[in-house]
Amino acid sequence: MGEVRPIVHVGDPVLHNACEPVTRFDGELASLVADMFASMYAAEGVGLAANQIGVPLRVFVYDCPDADGEHHKGVVVNPVLELPGLGERRLDDGDEGCLSVPGQYAPLPRSDHATVHGFDASGEPVTVEGTGLLARCLQHETDHLDGHLYIDRLPAKRRKQVLAAYQESTKADKAPL
Repeated sequence: MGEVRPIVHVGDPVLHNACEPVTRFDGELASLVADMFASMYAAEGVGLAANQIGVPLRVFVYDCPDADGEHHKGVVVNPVLELPGLGERRLDDGDEGCLSVPGQYAPLPRSDHATVHGFDASGEPVTVEGTGLLARCLQHETDHLDGHLYIDRLPAKRRKQVLAAYQESTKADKAPL
């Protein structure tokens, strides 16, 4: 079933460095994946990268719909992201948020189609092709593993606004009753 682990928040160095490739597909990896799913569901997310629970490995899990409303769930180890060429790429400029920057959302253009190649938790090759929210999720989680948050892709002024709002919300959460 997996153990729920705390989500790491913006500012923690583990989120801002590229993750290491997975080299062993064993029980320890299977346990990590189970913990990642449990943590993602507890936080009511649709995707979660390993570094978001403090583990600097190239692994992410997802459970979300595509543009047609079809639900997809899985894990990708050592993902390689593939996007349509610039001439073929259509952008979806919907809002994006992140469990590591809780409560904050901002419009962020992303390709409306994405493919990730990698491995499942057993080491078998997988390819995940996504549209809509699934495409956004594949790009978002791969960014995490490369040491980037969605806010890093925002214009500087908007990034500062999101971070200021996040800081305000954390102060409010810590205020004495």
